[in-house]
Amino acid sequence: MALSSMTGFARSHGSSGPYSFEWELKSVNAKGFDFRMRLPPGWDEVEQVVRKRATEVLSRGTVYANLTVKRVSAASVVRVNEDVLAAILKVAGELSAKTGAAAPTIDGLLAVKGVIEVVEPDSDEAEDQAARTAVLAAFETGLTSLVEMRRREGVALGQILGQRLDEIERLTARADAAPGRKPEAVRARLAEQIAALLETSERFDPDRLSQEALMIATKADIREELDRIASHIAQSRDLLRKGGAIGRRLDFLAQEFNREVNTTCSKANDIELTNTGLEMKNVVEQFREQVQNLE
Repeated sequence: MALSSMTGFARSHGSSGPYSFEWELKSVNAKGFDFRMRLPPGWDEVEQVVRKRATEVLSRGTVYANLTVKRVSAASVVRVNEDVLAAILKVAGELSAKTGAAAPTIDGLLAVKGVIEVVEPDSDEAEDQAARTAVLAAFETGLTSLVEMRRREGVALGQILGQRLDEIERLTARADAAPGRKPEAVRARLAEQIAALLETSERFDPDRLSQEALMIATKADIREELDRIASHIAQSRDLLRKGGAIGRRLDFLAQEFNREVNTTCSKANDIELTNTGLEMKNVVEQFREQVQNLE
């Protein structure tokens, strides 16, 4: 299964009858999955279908879906309200008879509120339903494009993560071969530290001396840390090969890498091993940053 990034962008558009529309989809990094949608008034019917479909296809990231719709209206109908006009003419005639005033003009009559009505054409339910179907199809197209972009990003991320694992493995081998880890070097350091302990007191307890020597020897050994780092490398590569939504599991392994490298650095008592540990710590941080982008 292919790797996927959590970042991506896609657009899709279409038209149906008097409607033209466009979807804009954008996804960014997140700890879980969050789908945020903005629809124009009157288009709430598509929300449930769109949300369900997005949940089926995507498992992680914050996804923003924005729909814009334009309607090209048919020409408005202008008509005269005959009842209102008749009432006005009756009143005007009565006033004209009583006062001798001139009869009202056509433009005067048309200016009276309610005489002229501008009527918008009725909506067609079949037309609207066809538009909703087309909008859903356009969302599916946009979602497919978004998934494809996330997968392309995922392929690039997989290559980068593989390179970082190679670097960690190389540095682990260098740490393992560091001169400071050789038995003779460890014995020499132990001898120096035991001599320092003996100088602190002429009556140093032999049992206490044995305990301190054992603690020093244990601290000087990073075999356990190096073995765990090698195990984490193998697990990470296995996850990358399997693919899919592995971001959370790789993030956990990145934290474990960091823990083991920190312990290695704290145990290092040789400049070369210290430098190798610090370099490894930097590569592990780069690995962790890239993992944050994976689904």
